Amino acid sequence: MFKMEAKEKFMRKAIEAAQESGRKGDYAIGSVVIRGDKIVSVGEETLKSAKDPVNGHAEIDAIRKACKKLNQPYLEGCVLYSTHEPCPMCASAAIWAKMEGIVFSVSREDMINEMKKKMGEKFSWRQIEIPCVYVLNKGSPKLKLISGFMRGEGLKLFSLTN
Repeated sequence: MFKMEAKEKFMRKAIEAAQESGRKGDYAIGSVVIRGDKIVSVGEETLKSAKDPVNGHAEIDAIRKACKKLNQPYLEGCVLYSTHEPCPMCASAAIWAKMEGIVFSVSREDMINEMKKKMGEKFSWRQIEIPCVYVLNKGSPKLKLISGFMRGEGLKLFSLTN
């Protein structure tokens, strides 16, 4: 049976990717795919710069790169780390990739609250209100989930988002 543990070194790498995305003018979101104790791929958010609402998600970027690097369509034995709670599309992609689980830092609620504080009346939420855990509970295979890991570090990323 697969035992999933959240490890700081992997979330730190996702945070570094998020910081890089933020420096480039995109949303400060980053992801990594790991297998065992090794990073397979790193994904950056490129939604704004690539003008791509699908492939611009950091989680999709990391999953696609991992599949390409491993030369296979499935990522069994792999875990997705993300600085932000994956949206329904990204959580579904992890299921379709047959991953073992997801570890994320800040929640959807954190994202909404932080962006409202930052943008006030200008903020408009463009998201499907389905939590990651709901998607994982409805999917097969059943992925494990660790939420709120290194949340304090994840919250700091909002200072980089335009």
